Amino acid sequence: MKYIILCGGKYLRWERPRQLTPLGKEAVIERTIRLLRENGVEDIAISTNNPAFDFLDIEHIRHENPFVCDGAKTVGGFWVDAFPLTDEPVCYVLGDVVFSEKAIQTIVNTETDDIEFFASAPPFALNYPKKYAEPFAFKVVNTEHFRAAVQEVKDNAKHFIRHPIAWELWQVIKGTPYNIIDYGNYTAINDFTCDIDKEADIHNFIF
Repeated sequence: MKYIILCGGKYLRWERPRQLTPLGKEAVIERTIRLLRENGVEDIAISTNNPAFDFLDIEHIRHENPFVCDGAKTVGGFWVDAFPLTDEPVCYVLGDVVFSEKAIQTIVNTETDDIEFFASAPPFALNYPKKYAEPFAFKVVNTEHFRAAVQEVKDNAKHFIRHPIAWELWQVIKGTPYNIIDYGNYTAINDFTCDIDKEADIHNFIF
């Protein structure tokens, strides 16, 4: 299975891609790549059109992603355009997440014959840095199902309370009502694993 780390879209309030935020001696995305490799994953790629990632010695997928975000406000495209759709099994990993080793092990070792979603869920671990749940990855075997769900999200975006992101996509995949999150219908990862919204967030992570 190919693992694709999502690093596309434009975030106007960031001076550099947040996936490249330094975390000790390595950037956030370098940590993710290292942990995947240490857990036996060899087929790794990143999805981006940004030359800032060209130094990484892995496959680059030049995927068109028109998503533009200005802070918490979407000003162009759809978040779900982040996924370079494929007919082969794939695991999409969010590039701005600081993963624990256990979290990567959980994602790599979890099997599915359809689609599995990985995210945090309440009650949160004591070392979890936020007060709300965050998404981490989608593991996709049934690529036709995933492709149809992405299109449904885009077709019905106006029916969601906010601009649809990972949570809304998962609701469509599971066939649950729009705008109602079921924290029990996906694989929960509850430790310090979390994304970063600003570079200062990196100080919340102590290894």
